[in-house]
Amino acid sequence: MTLSRPITQAAGALRDKFREVRATSLALAAPLSAEDQCIQSMPDASPTKWHLAHTTWFFETVLLQPHAKGYQPFDPRFHYLFNSYYEALGPRHPRPHRGLLTRPSVDEVHAYRRHVDEAVIGLLEEEGERGEGGLDWAAIEPIVTLGLNHEQQHQELLLTDILHALSCNPLLPAYKPASGPALRLAAVPPAVRWLSRPGGLVEVGHAGADFSFDNETPRHQALVQPYAIADRLVNCGDYAQFIADGGYQRAELWLSDGWAAVQANGWRHPAYWLAPDDPRLGFGLQPQQHHQQQHASPQGAAAGWHVFGLNGVRPMEADAPVAQLSFYEAAAYAEWAGARLPTEFEWEAACDAPGIAQMTGHVWQWTRSSYDPYPGFRPMPGIAAEYNGKFMVGQLVLRGGSVATPAGHTRPSYRNFFPPAARWQFSGLRLAKDL
Repeated sequence: MTLSRPITQAAGALRDKFREVRATSLALAAPLSAEDQCIQSMPDASPTKWHLAHTTWFFETVLLQPHAKGYQPFDPRFHYLFNSYYEALGPRHPRPHRGLLTRPSVDEVHAYRRHVDEAVIGLLEEEGERGEGGLDWAAIEPIVTLGLNHEQQHQELLLTDILHALSCNPLLPAYKPASGPALRLAAVPPAVRWLSRPGGLVEVGHAGADFSFDNETPRHQALVQPYAIADRLVNCGDYAQFIADGGYQRAELWLSDGWAAVQANGWRHPAYWLAPDDPRLGFGLQPQQHHQQQHASPQGAAAGWHVFGLNGVRPMEADAPVAQLSFYEAAAYAEWAGARLPTEFEWEAACDAPGIAQMTGHVWQWTRSSYDPYPGFRPMPGIAAEYNGKFMVGQLVLRGGSVATPAGHTRPSYRNFFPPAARWQFSGLRLAKDL
């Protein structure tokens, strides 16, 4: 048994946080077989094994090699395999081909993680013995904090990527079967209440000295016009009415690129919905779920629909927030509902509105805002300059945080972003309208 060395409080807290975050990633992968962890279902997704290795590569490359004297890389070849998009660090394995990396094995990736974890903990304890006032601690602490937040982002991606992969299997296997009651249905979904908000200048962006990503800063004023925002998210029952009204067949509801995506991809419902006549229902439902379906099925437009999720196939919950929507689908629904999507500044300004609900912890909420730099934006220094800024084109901002989002990543200023056609995330919508 190795005893931890006496170190300063801040270094000890960061070491403990490092252990916690790294253990969480392994726990998320634990329900998966080695075969599950190697598959890549589309170019935009990555294998579970790659997520575990890439987050380790980040600590090795950005922290250990520059700052840990005498550190020896676990395998120098991994630098090419597990670099994601950092051009300044040299060539890398093509993203669409990550699923071809059957080697290194899952066991080797776990050994890689242990090697790096031991070195990071040793570095933190060494710096903690010196005290946080030294130059080394001032350089190391921000890198470790960034690395932990980076890994937490990948924890959500690990779940959304494996869910997409499992959805491609005709058996629709559950990532982790639910224990206990599988359903929570309300007799009648609550009607939307519109919350009026004044126009004017609002303060947006991160404030304070705690961690934030560079795309959340600087804090500044933004002008909004008077508007109203829905007190809750659009739910599955609402969206089923849109489908029943021919929403996916009505070009007038869609943006031009969105309608093209509908036609090209054959979209007829959210990504993981199963229509009543979907033949996969015979594979995906377990016998006890057939019994549940007879006694707990939604009524009206939602009747007969099922949803595939991390717990497998379940009868639709009409009052559950709709998820796995692209921006195009969210915008089309808003048009059909006689409303629109909020801007990211309207969303942030409404976070403290009396009566507002479901702002975080359910689904990421599409906004109508392009992912652009804030006035006075400055990227993080060093290699981390490539983290956010170079992606600020052709993407839309999502706000709020989903059921899969780690704690600490649901602050009001947090800006998620994806291309408008992306629909494998836990992404939904909230309506807004002009006053």
